[in-house]
Amino acid sequence: MGAYIVRRLLLIIPTLLGIMIINFALTQFVPGGPIEQILANLEGEGDVFETIAGGGSETLENLTNYESNYVGARGLPPEFIAELERQFGFDKPPLERFLTMMWNYMHLDFGESYFRSIGVLDLVWEKLPVSITLGLWSTIIAYMVSIPLGIRKAVRDGSRFDTWTSALIIVAYAIPGFLFAILLLVLLAGGSYWQIFPLRGLTSDNWSEMTIIGKVLDYLWHITLPVLASTIAAFATLTLLTKNSFLDEIKKQYVITAKAKGLTQDRVLYGHVFRNAMLIVIAGFPSVFIGVFFGGSLIIETIFSLDGLGRLGFEAAVARDYPVIFGTLFFFGLIGLTIGILSDLMYVFVDPRIDFEVRET
Repeated sequence: MGAYIVRRLLLIIPTLLGIMIINFALTQFVPGGPIEQILANLEGEGDVFETIAGGGSETLENLTNYESNYVGARGLPPEFIAELERQFGFDKPPLERFLTMMWNYMHLDFGESYFRSIGVLDLVWEKLPVSITLGLWSTIIAYMVSIPLGIRKAVRDGSRFDTWTSALIIVAYAIPGFLFAILLLVLLAGGSYWQIFPLRGLTSDNWSEMTIIGKVLDYLWHITLPVLASTIAAFATLTLLTKNSFLDEIKKQYVITAKAKGLTQDRVLYGHVFRNAMLIVIAGFPSVFIGVFFGGSLIIETIFSLDGLGRLGFEAAVARDYPVIFGTLFFFGLIGLTIGILSDLMYVFVDPRIDFEVRET
C-alpha cells in the first residue's frame, strides 16, 4: 500500500502541471487582460487606483508618476504602457512567463496580487478555511442523511414511503443550487417573509464579545442556509446511490444464506450487506466533496457574501488578477487530487480485502 500511495503522490506533480499549462494557455486567448483593465479604467475615470478594491500594490504605486501627467483627451503615452507591461512582466514571451511562474511555485512563491497589497499565499490561506468549512459541513450532512434514508428506501423498496421520498428527491435534484439558495434567502433571511437567519457572513458583528457557546451557536446560525443550499444536490444523488447499491447486494446469494441461518434483518444489513454496499458510496466521496467545494464555493459564497476561496477566484477572474487566479487554481487542484488519494485509503479502511498493490497479469 505504501508504494501505491507514493506513486499517487508523484502523479500529483504532472497532473497539476497539466492543469496549469492548459489554463495558462487559455488565458492567452482571453481578451481584456490586467493591462487592458487598467488602461480602460485610466481612460474612463482617470484614477484606476480608486476603482480597485483593497488599494494598490507596490507595482501600481510605482506608476502614479505616469498617471499624474495624464490628460484623458490626449491618450496614454506609449512609454507609460511599456513601463506598465514591464512592471507586470508582460514584456516577456508567454513561455518564459509560465516557466518563471512554475519555478516560483516550486519555491512556494506565489507572487503578489496585482490589485491588492498582499501576497497570494496569504490571501489564499485567509480565504481557504471558509470554503473548506462549507464543503465539509455540506458533505458530512449529506452522508449522515442520505445513507440511512437510502438504506430505508432499499429495505422498503416499492412501498408508499419509497414512492413519496423518491418524488421529493427528484424535485430536490432538479432544483439548481443557486436557485435554492435564493429561495432560502427570500423565505428565511428577510427577503419577503421571515427574518429567521442572517442574510450574509459567517459571524455577527459582536462575535468577538460573545462567550464560547455563544460563538458556536452564532456560527451555526450563520452557516445553516449556505450548508442547506450546498447539500441539496449531493443529498439526492447519494440517497439514490445508496439505495441502488443496497438493492444490488440484498439480491445476492450470501444475503439469502444469512437470512436462512436465522440472522435478524439488522444483522444481515449492517453485518454483511453494509460493507459491500458502501464501497461505491465511499467511492463517490471525492466527487461529492469536490462538487460542493468547487461549484458550491463559487456560487454559494457569492450569494451569501461568504469571504471564501471560490468568491476570491471569481473576483480575481473578473479583474484579470492572474496571480490570484493561478494561485487559487493550484490550491483547488491540489485539494482535489489529495482527496482522490484519501478516497482510495477509505476503500481499504472499509474493506481490508482490497489491495491496490495487486495487479492483474
